[in-house]
Amino acid sequence: MTLVEMMIAVGLGTIVLGMVTMVYLFGLRSFAAMSNYAEMDGKSRMAVDLMLREIRSADKVLSASSSTNSGSLTVANTAAATTNTFTWASDSGKLTWAKTGQAQRTLLTGCDNWSFTMYLRVPDANGNFYTTTTPSLCKLINMAWKCTRNNILKKINSESVVTAEVVLRNKP
Repeated sequence: MTLVEMMIAVGLGTIVLGMVTMVYLFGLRSFAAMSNYAEMDGKSRMAVDLMLREIRSADKVLSASSSTNSGSLTVANTAAATTNTFTWASDSGKLTWAKTGQAQRTLLTGCDNWSFTMYLRVPDANGNFYTTTTPSLCKLINMAWKCTRNNILKKINSESVVTAEVVLRNKP
């Protein structure tokens, strides 16, 4: 083997090794992103199912506040003598649920945003609901949240956005 042949072999080996390393790192990052998506989707589905069940069974909204840094929604079911409070804080990134007689539970972590809009009981002639800020007039709630996770070292390509609309079915 001559020096030229050795240099060519080392150069080609380096290129091939670099390509294999890039494919490996890309696959690792993609696998981590898919894992994050699956985890966030599962937790978001459980959270939305629980929230919709509790809000549907409520007959009134006791309080509601929403801002860019925090949010809180409290609904009550007078027949069952229970209240449910859903709270989000941007500093902790947690969406929590507290029900009368039960310990507080964390529904979501890594929650960057949670917002909701309340609508009046009676729609117009076209079926459109009007927004309200008065909890006692609320019949329909539209919620949305966005969660993100770190992918390897930083937040990239791993976010989940969920929206849901729920009607208070027991409201007279």
